Amino acid sequence: MAHPHKKAVADMPASSLIGIIEESKMTYVRENLSIFLHESQIKLLKQVKKHEKPHHKRIRVKQFEKAKKDDLFNMHLGLYLKKYQKLEKIGLIEIDLNPDNGLEYDCTLTSEGKKILDEISALEKEWESVVNINDDDLEVLMKLALDSFEISYRHKKKKGFIF
Repeated sequence: MAHPHKKAVADMPASSLIGIIEESKMTYVRENLSIFLHESQIKLLKQVKKHEKPHHKRIRVKQFEKAKKDDLFNMHLGLYLKKYQKLEKIGLIEIDLNPDNGLEYDCTLTSEGKKILDEISALEKEWESVVNINDDDLEVLMKLALDSFEISYRHKKKKGFIF
């Protein structure tokens, strides 16, 4: 028997297909992860890892310097901090509210946070096997990602890397 959604999927634009694929990956990860995390918390945890890199930290310092001139800065600061504090409460990150690096606050992964990120990476890799991504598929996805990256990068650059 054919898949009941085959016709609907065949009529979808590429953007909808990409959304279905991303939702499938995230659902798989969340269902198999050893702790409960919301999708936004998984993304935020990945951001903490990314922001620990020295060149990303330098970019963030510049972002904070520019953003302080914005009236909405304190509101955004409070909103982001609350999201990070939830990850801190469950022991995945530590927040330094007085870093000496030019940031208003800084976050680092705990050993438990690193362990959970490793688990997420393993589950994402496992999902690739479950949905039968092969080398040809991966090559097409890499090309799409590189072409897509340019749009995001140009936007971020135009916004002065404050987004």
